[in-house]
Amino acid sequence: MQNLNLKKIFLYLLIASVSVSALLGIFVILFGDFGEFETKILLTTVTITCTSILGLACGAYFETGRGKVLPVAGIIFAVISAILWVFLIWGNSSGEEFIFKLVASSTLLAVSCSHLSLISMAKLDRRFLWSRYLIYSCVGILSAILLYIIWLEPESDSGFISRLIGVLSIIIAAVTVVTPVFHKLSRTESEEKQLDEEITELKKTPRRTRKTQSRYSR
Repeated sequence: MQNLNLKKIFLYLLIASVSVSALLGIFVILFGDFGEFETKILLTTVTITCTSILGLACGAYFETGRGKVLPVAGIIFAVISAILWVFLIWGNSSGEEFIFKLVASSTLLAVSCSHLSLISMAKLDRRFLWSRYLIYSCVGILSAILLYIIWLEPESDSGFISRLIGVLSIIIAAVTVVTPVFHKLSRTESEEKQLDEEITELKKTPRRTRKTQSRYSR
């Protein structure tokens, strides 16, 4: 039995949801009728599209084989979030505060896991590993703060939490931008190191052996 290709599944879902959204938009333009039912369909396709994007990020990291817990958790939270969003869209859940908090929490965790999955796909040299530890810590702290705000709803805020959220967001954005650069530099350094090792091994090879190898290669 072939292994389940998570990335391909979410890719197909993304294509299908975008196609439905495009067809619905064309229908509205041609016939000019956009009622409550069409709105719910559009919101549902948008939900599936967002879920597919999050699932693609987690599925891509899952297929690398370098991590299982993080991408699986991201996929689970993304699916739970999608189900809850669809329930809110089609159901009559106005006033159910618990559902809204659950939706916000699952969506936040899905986005966090997907973001870290993308970051974790980069192969970093030891010199740049600090950036991965930093962004893991910042995303974890920021997620914890937002979950605290969602569920406990603190009434008074001295401004410290707001400033902390801003600082963490800037750090996360900055490290996210430079991570591909670190990945490229790590790859270049690794290739140069491998080439130097091959040259060193070649220099250690006796001259007669090299001549023999050259004669046989002809």
